[in-house]
Amino acid sequence: AFPLSMKHVAAYLLAVLGGNASPSEKDISNILGSVGIEADGARVKDLIAALKGKNVEEVIAEGSKKLASLAPSGGGGGGAPAAGGAAPAAAAAA
Repeated sequence: AFPLSMKHVAAYLLAVLGGNASPSEKDISNILGSVGIEADGARVKDLIAALKGKNVEEVIAEGSKKLASLAPSGGGGGGAPAAGGAAPAAAAAA
């Protein structure tokens, strides 16, 4: 696995949405550069290599299935309501 940067992934997806089924390093750099962001060449190369020959929509669908299969864990329920939280609503209804 390699560290992905969301800005690089977002630029790749923008290129795909724009009709470029196989964005190049230059394409991604140009997209990021258009908003004043410098692309990290190594990360862009790794991203392109990881997605080479793959359909982005299928990759997203596969990832969504993996996320959906995860059981919720930790966190517990929400915090306790603030003291007297229901009183103002009751007074407003009266």
